[in-house]
Amino acid sequence: MPSRGIDRPLLYGVPTPTAQTRWSLRSTELVGTRPLIDRVLGARGLDDPAQRDAVLNCSLLGLHNPERLPDADKACRRILDALAARETIAIYGDYDVDGITATATLYHTLKALDPNANVVTYVPHRLDEGYGLNDTAIRELAQDKNAGVIISVDCGITAVTPAKTARELGVDLIITDHHNPASDGSMPEPFALVHPRAPGSAYPFHELCGAGVAYKLAWRLAVLHADRRDGRASEPIRWLLLDLLAFTALGSIADVVPLVDENRVLTRFGMGRIKHSPFEGLRALVAASGLDSDKIDTDAVGFRLAPRLNACGRMGHAADAVELFTTATGERAHDLAAQLARQNTERQPTERRIVAQATQMAQDAGMTEPGTRAIVLKHADWHRGVVGIVCSRLVERFARPTLLLCDDGETAKGSGRSITGFNLHAGLDACAQHLTKYGGHDAAAGMALDSNNFDAFAHAFIDHTNSELTDDDLVTQLKADCVADASELTPDAVNQLDELRPFGRGNPKVRLTLESAAIDRDAAPFGAQAKHLGVHIRGEQGPALRCIAWNRGDDVPQMKRGRPIDLVITPKLSSWSGQVEPVIEDWRPAD
Repeated sequence: MPSRGIDRPLLYGVPTPTAQTRWSLRSTELVGTRPLIDRVLGARGLDDPAQRDAVLNCSLLGLHNPERLPDADKACRRILDALAARETIAIYGDYDVDGITATATLYHTLKALDPNANVVTYVPHRLDEGYGLNDTAIRELAQDKNAGVIISVDCGITAVTPAKTARELGVDLIITDHHNPASDGSMPEPFALVHPRAPGSAYPFHELCGAGVAYKLAWRLAVLHADRRDGRASEPIRWLLLDLLAFTALGSIADVVPLVDENRVLTRFGMGRIKHSPFEGLRALVAASGLDSDKIDTDAVGFRLAPRLNACGRMGHAADAVELFTTATGERAHDLAAQLARQNTERQPTERRIVAQATQMAQDAGMTEPGTRAIVLKHADWHRGVVGIVCSRLVERFARPTLLLCDDGETAKGSGRSITGFNLHAGLDACAQHLTKYGGHDAAAGMALDSNNFDAFAHAFIDHTNSELTDDDLVTQLKADCVADASELTPDAVNQLDELRPFGRGNPKVRLTLESAAIDRDAAPFGAQAKHLGVHIRGEQGPALRCIAWNRGDDVPQMKRGRPIDLVITPKLSSWSGQVEPVIEDWRPAD
């Protein structure tokens, strides 16, 4: 069945007048030429048998040797010496999910290698200290906690001054990070720098998150620790490395790193260990999130678990989340998990208020109109711990890079989120003369500047985005893998497609286009306030197939029996009936 004008704009489901959505196909291969799974793999450039096997038969053997990480062995040998000498080892984390899980990974590893190890954790307060290593904390850990070794996780690549402070205090600082280095080429000089993209790195994969880097360091620690003994890691240590994959999966999904190569392996095997984790705090969080009876997938992590962990850092102190994942047991674990759930509930009205304010301000300033390809705003009353997630909401709605800052009259500090194809960190590089501090990566970043420089910075950033992006870049693409017929969507076919999981950035969920499908019976609403709809559609042959569309109840009157429609669907099996029940991502009249 040939494709007909699949790239024309949608008639329904346009998020806003300024953020158009357009359908596109990865492959125009005709229905019936090959089985559905082969057409989907081909659409993703995976026709080679070896590639296909690696995807469909995902294995822990697909992980790269951690020995190849820059300075990994140097860092591990210093850590093992510290354990042997009973030195205090401090793990310096970050206040987001990636930093929290990376901290937990190294904590449990060190305590497993030596249950009597002197290990302390530190995570900066988001509002009082801000992101990354800071001099005051380094001095506190060195002088008050008597730390001989400080290991940073998910931060440190731009910490030139704190690294110098650590040297002056006689502390060996080990930096593990994954963020972009400073644009001016300056690099910290710690005892060891473990970063997959460090200068001269031969590591074959550059897209690990902070928890991924920490996991690879933990793995290498276990290997070298075993070498110092009988050359083989004990069975408890081997099981621990498997259990720690749960934390790595949480960090990878929450930090939205590409779920390809070893990130996919780490996440796939880690998600399967979340629900039945031996760590009481993680199990308590699963229960507090209402997931103890559900399947844990990337959506569950991204929309249920991660927001509760992030809310802790946004609305309180992420040290509570670190405690939950490290030392909390019994009643304390359940109390902390309940506290994180409450903080997430408290965050939601704050987020909605700022979204409404920022949306109105952006529209009033003309930043959502064609010709202005970025949103840059500040406000005195915005919550600095929440503006990052609000940026994501505006990016979803207006499809343009968004920066939101909190202004106290002297300094404006905030966060930014980007769209596919625009390097946010590079955008801040281009405007660095207006900033006092910034850091991050291609998709997300933080920044600070003098309040009186805000207007100049906003103009410079918008000018930069206008020169880098076109209006076509601000059109959200709804990409389907290929055209299919409803009759191909059998339970076996859907189960085959599920082997491509976990889905996320770089490995999107499977989407299929069904062309000229006939509505077999009138659509019917369901759910609270009739927000959703169910509709039966029929392909060229076979029985009618029930599809559901979330938050599309208003479309019910337009979906009448006999009407031919085009759909973009995600193939799924119903958790209730086990039958195929695709989710409609969008639809339009076939004529």
